This record gives sequence, structure tokens and C-alpha cells, in this order.
Amino acid sequence: MSRAGDRGKTLARWLGTGLLGLFLLPMSLPLEVSVGKATTIYAINGSAILLPCTFSSCFGFENLYFRWSYNNTETHRILIDGIVKNEKSDPKVKVKSDDRITLEGSTKEKMNNISILLSDLEFSDTGKYTCFVRNPKEKDLNSSATIFLQVVDKLEEVDNTVTLIILAVVGGVIGLLVCILLLKKLITFILKKTREKKKECLVSSSGNDNTENGLPGSKAEEKPPTKV
Repeated sequence: MSRAGDRGKTLARWLGTGLLGLFLLPMSLPLEVSVGKATTIYAINGSAILLPCTFSSCFGFENLYFRWSYNNTETHRILIDGIVKNEKSDPKVKVKSDDRITLEGSTKEKMNNISILLSDLEFSDTGKYTCFVRNPKEKDLNSSATIFLQVVDKLEEVDNTVTLIILAVVGGVIGLLVCILLLKKLITFILKKTREKKKECLVSSSGNDNTENGLPGSKAEEKPPTKV
């Protein structure tokens, strides 16, 4: 076989492998970290707050490294780091810089949870908290997600006046429609009964003998002729 033919087959195999990879790529998702949908959370001074973080990987993980860090305009420090050996092992802490921090993570039921609980909050705890993960099984691929914590004196009450007004208006409109439907059915029922009564009266009236009353349409009594 010619060299040109060999090159053609090699190129075809390469293209086929590339196309197959493109189809398989969306099915195999790499390492991903999430801290939930809320980008900012609020907590009262002196209370405790759970900082959520979960990770996922379709390739699995082994000796996965995780780390929580804190930073604001003036400070950057590592809060806690550790290792998750495999899918059957819970996360283990290696270093913790603050006794107020508790690891609440677990890999049970494939939750892959490495959240932390921060107790006795202070105003100085306000800032960005980043959850970082590195997976050696994916050639040390890493991923991270950040959440902002705002420590306040008290949580502001949400004014639900507008919501209540909208619910009241919607409820009133629905109630009005129900009343209209019931009234329509009642009117239809009354008209039906009225028509039935009129029909009965007409039938009964046509069969009566109104001779004695001398009403129109009555039968006249025949009198014998007067004798001369």
C-alpha cells in the first residue's frame, strides 16, 4: 500500500478520535465547586453561620485537597485545609487557624460536603470566603468558589406590604369571579323554573271550561226556542 494511503487512514483515525472526544466531552464533567446560589449572606454579630461548599467530579477523586481562605481589603489568611482520601472517606482536617471554625463536611450519600461552621461572629469576620479544591486524580485540576459574609447588628425585616396587597387583590378578583359564576347559575336556575311554571299554566288554562264566567272562548249554552 502506498504512503499516501497510510497517511489517509491515519488522518481518518485521528479525525474519528477527535470527533468521538467532542461527543464524549459534555458527558464527562471535570471538577466543580459550589457555595450555593447566594453570593452574599448576612449573619448577626455573636451568632454562628454555616458557610456552604460542595464539590463534584465525574472522574472521581483521590487524596483530594481542600482549603478555606478569608480575605478583605487588609487581610488574607488560610482558615482551614485538609484531605478527602476517596469517595468512602470523610474529609479530614490538617490545619486549622481558628478554634471558632468547625468542619461540617461529609462524603456520605455522595454529598461531597466540605462546609464549615463559623461561631462567635465578630464584625471583623466580614469579608470574602473562598472554598478551594484540587484533585490529583484529574492531574491536579483545581476549582474554587467565593461567598461574601456580612456581619451586622441585626437583620433587617423584609417589608411584605406590597406582597400582601398583591395577594389581597388577586384573592379579591378570584372571589369576585366565583361570586359571578354562582350568581349566573342561580339566575339561570330561576329563569328555567319560571319558564316551566308558565308552560304549566298555559297547558292547564287551555283545558278549562270557562262557560260560567263568560270569558272569551267559552262555550255558549244552547237555549231551546221560545214557544208562541
